[in-house]
Amino acid sequence: MPEATGAAKEAFDVVVVGGGPVGACAAALLQAARVGATPLRVALIEPQPPSPPPEGAAPDARVVAISRASERLLRSAGAWTRIAGDRACAYQRMRIWHESVRPDDPAVLVFDAADVGEPNLGYIVENRLLQSALIASFRAAGGHLAEAQFTSLAIGADAVSVETGAGTLRARLVVGADGARSAVRAATGLTAELSDYGQAAIVATVATGHPHQLTAWQRFMRQGTLAFLPLFDGSSSIVWSADAALAASLGGASDADFARALDRASDLALGTTRLLGERLSFPLRRLAAPRYIAARVALVGDAAHVVHPLAGQGVNLGLLDAGALAQLVAAAVRQREDPGSLRVLRDYERWRKSEVAVMGTAIEGFDRLLAHGTGPIARAAQSGLGWVSRSQELRRVFIARALGVSGELPEAARGAS
Repeated sequence: MPEATGAAKEAFDVVVVGGGPVGACAAALLQAARVGATPLRVALIEPQPPSPPPEGAAPDARVVAISRASERLLRSAGAWTRIAGDRACAYQRMRIWHESVRPDDPAVLVFDAADVGEPNLGYIVENRLLQSALIASFRAAGGHLAEAQFTSLAIGADAVSVETGAGTLRARLVVGADGARSAVRAATGLTAELSDYGQAAIVATVATGHPHQLTAWQRFMRQGTLAFLPLFDGSSSIVWSADAALAASLGGASDADFARALDRASDLALGTTRLLGERLSFPLRRLAAPRYIAARVALVGDAAHVVHPLAGQGVNLGLLDAGALAQLVAAAVRQREDPGSLRVLRDYERWRKSEVAVMGTAIEGFDRLLAHGTGPIARAAQSGLGWVSRSQELRRVFIARALGVSGELPEAARGAS
């Protein structure tokens, strides 16, 4: 990369590019970090920050499942009180089954928060609410929001110049949180390995004939995976990860025909369904950046890794990236170390690459064996859902993973809820 030259208009310790949930969380955690009498100087570049959902509005189509670990990070970022209102739906159970059994069969795998003494297993939150709450918390803590488009960067020996449509920002560390098509990743010379799952995710909000019972429902099928996520107003958000041919057929179906296909795919676990809004669809691809870091640059969230959505872990993995990076940067600054030093960035990369690899491998195994598998190993895995359901100890292991409280967690994700 070329050497940064010229006078920058504004100087910061950290500039975060991308104000989605992960980037906004990284910025809020860094701004809230305790590093002595003088807080870090943090800027967040986001050209279109959203406003909160209007009071009384129907749920947005795009929602995320927030784990317990992520909830704790959001508390540390100062955003949880803005999120945990009437629009966040706590879910208490998960029901997971293969298409070879009925939704009410004893072989259905059931996770219940009560089994581990927890009030719930997590929350279903609108993406817009999460993002707007984090940006509001970041600004309230003194962070600088630059409502401009990132255009380029130039890396120097002791700082990075970040060019935007509204001017230049100078920082000792730049965080690329600008998604799977990351312009920061490209500008830094980092690469990403892409592979196609041959599937598309269909997202919509539906009314169901039976109450969702504050339960997340998931059915594994030969042509994909279907999840119903409970929403605050009694409706449900569906995430249907369908094989490409099926997804194309569903994309061209009328609302009535789509609802009938959804009823067949769900085996009427929640009764008949009715679409309440638009259907969104996007292709599913795996992304893995071989390197999460370059000189004075770190990638977080989808800029570094994209996993299959069947376990709902994409945003949670990104929030843990944000928590890990914020912890390491704050510790370095407390020791009067450069927050963009190679040592700090290498520690971050080692930590998060290993954790993401474990989760990514597990998720792909679920998709390959539970949804698409046909051989003896796959059949054993499909039958294994019932075995797990009958074992309290195995259920506890899986619930801990669902809560996000296993693995090497940032300190802010370990606190009491």
